[in-house]
Amino acid sequence: MSTRLDHRNPLVFDTHELGRRPGALQRLSRTVDAPKDLGIEGVIGVPEGKPVELDLRLESVMEGVLVTGTARASAEGECVRCLEPLRQEVAADFQEMFTYPDADDRGRPAEPVEDEDEDILYLEDGMFDLEPVLRDAVVLALPMQPVCREDCAGLCPECGIRLDDDPDHHHDAVDIRWAALQGLADSLGTGEKDNMGGADAGVDEKQEK
Repeated sequence: MSTRLDHRNPLVFDTHELGRRPGALQRLSRTVDAPKDLGIEGVIGVPEGKPVELDLRLESVMEGVLVTGTARASAEGECVRCLEPLRQEVAADFQEMFTYPDADDRGRPAEPVEDEDEDILYLEDGMFDLEPVLRDAVVLALPMQPVCREDCAGLCPECGIRLDDDPDHHHDAVDIRWAALQGLADSLGTGEKDNMGGADAGVDEKQEK
């Protein structure tokens, strides 16, 4: 049977060495390039091509191969408070069962059953693709609202300045109930000045006559 998986893909692993012997173990360490869109889109993620360190434990069981592991990488994003770029180390743990496609002789169905086995991952010619498992694990390990520091003060809502750069920054608060009256007073003051200016001009004209 030909396989759709490419053994040259660094996220594809071969389990033939286990030999379908229940209890057989294999430990693997591998550094791979991060695939595209590894993380939370528009929030934080591991840039494509950056190194991802994988430590895996492959265990042969009756139904297939149980894969347990940890992925470590450096994620990049933007602080949700101050909008500054940030970098955060992430360690994502995962465990997944990859089932033999002919598992019927081991007490499991040979063909997937609709609505019951949608989440089952199958071995293909003794190989499995770790990428979907890695994606799920990394997304769960990353913060939905990343911050550069836990005590990041964020941005000033009035002018947008970064408050950590100027801790004493503030704006004089104006009560909106008085703002309209202040504007009215300013307009009246301007009108009175104009009238006074006109009156002075009239007096000067009389004096000249």
